[in-house]
Amino acid sequence: MARRAVSGLLLCGVAAVFLVLLQGAQSVYIQYKGFQVQLESVKKLNELEGQWVPSPGLQTQSPQPSVCHHPALPLDLQPICASGEADSIFQALRNIAADDCELCVNVACTGCS
Repeated sequence: MARRAVSGLLLCGVAAVFLVLLQGAQSVYIQYKGFQVQLESVKKLNELEGQWVPSPGLQTQSPQPSVCHHPALPLDLQPICASGEADSIFQALRNIAADDCELCVNVACTGCS
């Protein structure tokens, strides 16, 4: 009985890893200034910026864009916040994502069909 449980858990673990790898393989990525981010993350960035207003004290204390302090900022966008050019990089990513990145119109996009 214990062997079946361990075997079942192992099978579930393998399936979960496979699904994560499959999802990563089908994602569209944007490469810009040494950063590689998912198109979905840039879309999420737009949503976060539209719905979140940071406190006024936070805006004056930090040189980073306010969205960098949002708790739901996707992990692949967080390294951009450490860059001195975070504002311009985020703007460029938004522009690239708006250029039909899913159709590979923009050369910065990879993994699209």
